[in-house]
Amino acid sequence: MGEFKHFVIVKFKEGVAVDELTKGMEKLVTEIGAVKSFEWGQDIESLDVLRQGFTHAFLMTFNKKEDFVAFQSHPNHVEFSTKFSAAIENIVLLDFPSTLVKAPA
Repeated sequence: MGEFKHFVIVKFKEGVAVDELTKGMEKLVTEIGAVKSFEWGQDIESLDVLRQGFTHAFLMTFNKKEDFVAFQSHPNHVEFSTKFSAAIENIVLLDFPSTLVKAPA
């Protein structure tokens, strides 16, 4: 089995300090060694009708599922998740073993 991915797409509640949350998430992933990589972005291209209100995507990569499980139960993640969840209006979350078809150059 290859890497394990944690993919989150969110629509934040009106008035949420998104910059504060993304900085908090960046800090969180640097503190937890189980996270192999982390990337995030804000949608700037999709049509509103296709976006369905979702604006931000977050992708974490782990070497294996067990690392993801360790991340989920890490006290820093548990604490941050409470704050993050309170800021979310809607969310899509996918956790999956990945299949690499083309490696980065």
